[in-house]
Amino acid sequence: MKVLFLVQKEQRVILDRFYDSICRHLGDCELRWLSSSEQAVLKQYFNNIDVSSYDRIILFLRFKKEIKQIRFIRSLPNLVILEHDAYQNFIPGKYQGKFSRHYRKLPWARVITSGYQVCKKLSDEGVDAVFVPKGYDQELLTNRGLERDIELGFLGSLGHEMYGQRRALLQALADQENMVITRTKSGDEYVEMLNRIRIFVGADVGFGEYMIKNFEAMACGCMLLTWNQGDEENRALGFRDMENVVLYRSLEELREKLRVLRDNPGVVESIASRGQRLVEKNYSWEALGERVAGAVQSPLRKKIEKNHWGFKRYVLE
Repeated sequence: MKVLFLVQKEQRVILDRFYDSICRHLGDCELRWLSSSEQAVLKQYFNNIDVSSYDRIILFLRFKKEIKQIRFIRSLPNLVILEHDAYQNFIPGKYQGKFSRHYRKLPWARVITSGYQVCKKLSDEGVDAVFVPKGYDQELLTNRGLERDIELGFLGSLGHEMYGQRRALLQALADQENMVITRTKSGDEYVEMLNRIRIFVGADVGFGEYMIKNFEAMACGCMLLTWNQGDEENRALGFRDMENVVLYRSLEELREKLRVLRDNPGVVESIASRGQRLVEKNYSWEALGERVAGAVQSPLRKKIEKNHWGFKRYVLE
């Protein structure tokens, strides 16, 4: 199977090993990095591309640019869309409902999305959705066995309007507990800091799925104390409260579980260890790249023209 794989050149999260794994498991995969300006004019970018020579075309581009080019994107055959932000479709904000409207215009395209509940909701709306969760870079993010001199910590951005609930919760926690909230440069500095944190506080309040930082923290040996995204999401990921993660649904529950953990210091290490083994086995970019490749290779829906009653239907290729 010959595949054209288009990704963002300028991206906040470094996903190189994810792309490498996908391409390696696909075999004949041509990876191209598109600048912001190239993503904005896909029709022009495709001028010299023979789309009929590819068995699949994968787009992993900025959604805000894709939705402005739906007429052209509808013309691409054998289309697969990889999307890590579709959770925004189901939460208040500027993209609420927009993913659904976009995919409704592409019913023959496969959408690989990173939230189990998000995938289920899209499927219920008629989207050919496949769940492959977020993960971590197994070559960079490892447990280095350093002294964990920070009991509670969070690393990441709080400035974006989408992170309002995250910011409020973490600031409320920091007002009551000795907690480090900071940002670092990507790469070694980030890994070094994660290796100093004993308990990483995840605060993806209202997102409906677990963000990349949760998996990265677990891979680095932190015990993950994170916002509970619900039973379905937890079962899909193998997250078990007080066994390989610690889950909470309020600041009060967080602080109560923190008191229990402080009274039983050995429990923190055992939960962290089981969490690390879970992500190492299932959520490395290497493992997830194989899952994406499988979703790309399986048969897609084929567009069928309207019949004389005016109805369309879609079948597998």
